[in-house]
Amino acid sequence: MRAPPPAALALLLALAALAPLRAQAQREPPPAPPPPAGPALAAELAQPRIAVDTAFSGADLLVFGATERLLGPAGDNVVVLGIGPGRDVVVRRRVRRLGIWVNGPSAHFRDVPNYYALAATAPVAGLLEEPARRERRLGLDMLTARIPGPRDPEFRNALIELKRGTEQWNEEEAPVEVSGGRLFHARLPLPSTIAPGDYVVQVLLVRANRIIARQELPFRVDRVGATARIANVSRDQPLLYGLACIALAALAGWLGSVIFRRG
Repeated sequence: MRAPPPAALALLLALAALAPLRAQAQREPPPAPPPPAGPALAAELAQPRIAVDTAFSGADLLVFGATERLLGPAGDNVVVLGIGPGRDVVVRRRVRRLGIWVNGPSAHFRDVPNYYALAATAPVAGLLEEPARRERRLGLDMLTARIPGPRDPEFRNALIELKRGTEQWNEEEAPVEVSGGRLFHARLPLPSTIAPGDYVVQVLLVRANRIIARQELPFRVDRVGATARIANVSRDQPLLYGLACIALAALAGWLGSVIFRRG
């Protein structure tokens, strides 16, 4: 029998040596897939329910969270928006007639948020383009631009001043503070006049002038104690509530007259 050539013999020996390694590779399980990446944004409220009683003089709503990447001038940015339910608002202009101030022209605005608070790690106007800010109502100018009603800028500016005067609207008065590069927190001011109802806090993660992540955190404002009972009576039994107010006013007037008479 003729012997195989040296080249063929070397090839057969190499294949025989690789056969055990190949069988071992086939028996080994495939490598596990890498773990899924964590969320780019995670946020939470310290107090999802606000109790309003007779001693309530306002509070701060603490919003805190963490991001996947660093926050700051060279990194991502966070925008926090707290907003309440919408209601109709009438803005009236006071005019002087015959030496007396009376109600003049008025403007009726619909779906006006009864609460608005905005905070961010940097001025929002520099983080997002105007179309994105208008869509998300980021900024009082963008908010009023989305509210249905007359387009007269004088009335819209008066609406802003009215809501600011009652501390129901706040714009970037409480900045978002950053700790450790990735942790953040903000305190949204809640006025003493805040109405009961369902509210929401929107937390936006901004990168390169784009919103890349968003989270909504609902919270509720409830009246408790005597405040809740009085509100329930005024809503469910308005006649009884009105008579009680008249009786209390008459009693207060009578007591005042007695005190002054004795003095």
